Amino acid sequence: MKRCLVLTALVIVGLFLTANTYEARQENFNIVTHEVADNLWMLANDPAEQGMRTGGNTAVYVRDDGVTLVDTKIAGYGPDIMVRVREITDKPVTTIINTHTHYDHTGANNEFPDTVDFVVHENTRAQMARPSCEPVTNCEAFQGENAKYLPQTTYRETHSLFSGDDQIDLYYFGRGHTDGDTFVVFRAVRTIHTGDMFQRKGLPFIDVANGNGSAVEFGSTLEKAIAGISNVDLVISGHNDTLLEWDDFVNFSGFYNDMVAQAESSHAASRSVDEAVADYRLPGRYSDFDAPEGGLRRAIEWVYAEQ
Repeated sequence: MKRCLVLTALVIVGLFLTANTYEARQENFNIVTHEVADNLWMLANDPAEQGMRTGGNTAVYVRDDGVTLVDTKIAGYGPDIMVRVREITDKPVTTIINTHTHYDHTGANNEFPDTVDFVVHENTRAQMARPSCEPVTNCEAFQGENAKYLPQTTYRETHSLFSGDDQIDLYYFGRGHTDGDTFVVFRAVRTIHTGDMFQRKGLPFIDVANGNGSAVEFGSTLEKAIAGISNVDLVISGHNDTLLEWDDFVNFSGFYNDMVAQAESSHAASRSVDEAVADYRLPGRYSDFDAPEGGLRRAIEWVYAEQ
């Protein structure tokens, strides 16, 4: 009996060590570096891999005296981001802008020095500082000793960092994916990072449950952004694996707002969500946008809930 117990214990220990060894050998998902301009890069996911992978797209902007990052992916990817940064420049990371609070965009913030200037919209800062954390908000990453990573630089409507060719302009146009989404414009290279206000060429996830996002206001916020931002050619989206163009962003606004209009029309006609989903028609001019039934149903439910 004793021998059996010893053997069983050895087997359990062996399995535990094997599992730990296997886990230790697991590598992070690959980060693909895309050069956008002479001093701007996008750190994206490998399209050959599936799922969330590294999280949201990170921008690397090399200024005269340092590096600005936009978003830091999922926790654990700080070292991977720095490997890619060091392939580009030996300048220090001095500034990190977060487009919003979610874990796949702020996850590695506290893997950088706390001397970095973290910059967010004031509502995002409030989300990060919440005492109780809901799924995806990631506020637990900024509690206790890590409160030192809470951003010290916030803004309300617009804000500019640096000057001359280094200038970065920040814009807030209202509720959408969350209640604190920042549009980041690299003025000299005519490029915008939209965060999850433009996730990819398809229906977006909107954090209406925990991030105070709004399915209806999302559309009007897109329209305000298009009207309020000029001289942009290229788009780093929240999650698309490749660089996009300004026209893609404009068409995304049209695609999304058309969906909202169709949903509101169905709601006004007292159609059920099932009927609204069945009645939805994707306009031909947006045929390169994805509106799968599951995502469409979710979006229409959000719109109905705000009527």
